[in-house]
Amino acid sequence: MRELNFYERKTRASDFKVLAPSQQAPSISILAPAFNESATIIENIKSLLTIYYNDLQIIVINDGSKDNSIEKMVAAYDLVKTEMEIPGLIQTKPVKAIYKSTNAAYQRLLVVDKENGGKADSLNAGINIASGEIIVCVDVDCILEQDALFKIVKPFLENAGKRVIATGGVVRIANSCVVEHGKLVKVNLPKSFLAKMQALEYIRSFLLGRMAWSRLNGLLLISGAFGAFDKSIVIACGGYNTNTVGEDMELVVRMRRYMHEQGLPYAVIYIPEPLCWTEAPVTVKVLQRQRNRWTRGTIETLRDHRKLFFNPKFGLLGMLSYPYWFFFEMMAAPIEFFGILFFVIMGILGEINW
Repeated sequence: MRELNFYERKTRASDFKVLAPSQQAPSISILAPAFNESATIIENIKSLLTIYYNDLQIIVINDGSKDNSIEKMVAAYDLVKTEMEIPGLIQTKPVKAIYKSTNAAYQRLLVVDKENGGKADSLNAGINIASGEIIVCVDVDCILEQDALFKIVKPFLENAGKRVIATGGVVRIANSCVVEHGKLVKVNLPKSFLAKMQALEYIRSFLLGRMAWSRLNGLLLISGAFGAFDKSIVIACGGYNTNTVGEDMELVVRMRRYMHEQGLPYAVIYIPEPLCWTEAPVTVKVLQRQRNRWTRGTIETLRDHRKLFFNPKFGLLGMLSYPYWFFFEMMAAPIEFFGILFFVIMGILGEINW
């Protein structure tokens, strides 16, 4: 509550609308990878197009979809192929075509059609052609608040003495909410029991935990559903890692590590406001698949950056953030399992004083 009150006092006098026409506001490129999203892709893009920001580019990356996603986008948004030089800043799967709309209403929209390479590879392809100083990476089916970009970009302008390299915000559950014309108009409690439990988890774990880590400047994870990054630092770090399923966490850790190794003061900021809404899994099978991916991503990231483990050279990152994730995120399940197993065995052997 103390941190929420601090944030409220800090932003109470802020008029985010002032940022809209401001020449000081950094340019933004939204990157939205899509794979086999034919059923919803038109509405998803419509939602992104409703977001207002003065200097905004929206890049939808079709990652080798096997359905008719690209054909539907071409028809719905008057897209034609355009010639564009693609800087080879980050190596990706081949780009087959880049589309731009002939309709002035969609002039901010670019569609990239490329060979399948996964989400990380798609984001890297988007980074290569992004014109914005800040890249905002989103899941294409997420719904953003209308002022989300103003709020997520504000820390890049105001942290004196430290370079803000990444920001994230609260992701909320959109199940059972009312959405009209790409905008969320009414918030409802999810009907599914699983979705209700996840809504609680998102508040308890993701909101409160990440607020605390942000205050300490020890945050290791910006949600892949919605996060903003300093493009120049992302490129300096080599972009997203295509060899892990936890590309969002791995990138943040690598960016932090890079800044430490360069001896540059930096910050990773978490904004405790709902900026993005996403559909949560409603079946056990889909939930298991999601959590399996999250767990594997954590393990792979901690393995690849094991040099950080209790390494004082990396300050808080090495001495607190990484060890916490190692013991309380990666090792929590096996520690709890063996703890319960030990308790049961001791009970059977009569070694527990009831």
